[in-house]
Amino acid sequence: MNDIRIMIADDQRLMRDGLRLLLELEEGLLVVGEAVDGREAVALYQSLTPDVVLMDIRMPHMTGVEATKEILTHDPQARIIILTTFDDENFIWQGLQAGALGYMLKDLSGAELAQAIRTVMAGGSLLDPTVTRKLLNQFTQRGIPKPAAAFAAVESLSAREVEILALVAEGLSNPAIGRRLHLAEGTVKNYVSGILQKLNVRDRTQAAVLAQEQGWI
Repeated sequence: MNDIRIMIADDQRLMRDGLRLLLELEEGLLVVGEAVDGREAVALYQSLTPDVVLMDIRMPHMTGVEATKEILTHDPQARIIILTTFDDENFIWQGLQAGALGYMLKDLSGAELAQAIRTVMAGGSLLDPTVTRKLLNQFTQRGIPKPAAAFAAVESLSAREVEILALVAEGLSNPAIGRRLHLAEGTVKNYVSGILQKLNVRDRTQAAVLAQEQGWI
């Protein structure tokens, strides 16, 4: 099996060095490039096309959110995990809208980071529990509008769809969900597509936030 090729984008050299060191201790992970700001991250992604990007949020010249949007504009299949100290919840919500597949705090262990990378690589998505709670608090405390159409559609989900949505919210990929529920991968894919359509959300990560709001995870 080929190594998972990773690009790190962070303006702090100590953080980049630390991430590289942690990842090099994990089997099957290979850091292929490092960017010092968002602008360089976009250019470096286009030249390296890594499997997964670890993206800081606060960087000079171009934020991680802006870089995420730019990368996904050119490559909608890009897999981006945002790593943050979470000092600004608005950035995380914007990153969610931009299409990042993971949102993790920087105090995670090397093993947790490696698992996050493998989860995203396998087609899953993930939200740090603290990040999820802060996102939901932001909905209620800062007046950021909830997607009303999506919440109204929750009641239209079947019991099986709710079950699959909960597993999506756990970060499981379609094959993993299939194994858990003894369903064919194609069947799971059809269920997930139907769930996203009913909830009127773009991707699995947005669906995971709705699942958390409804108390399914």
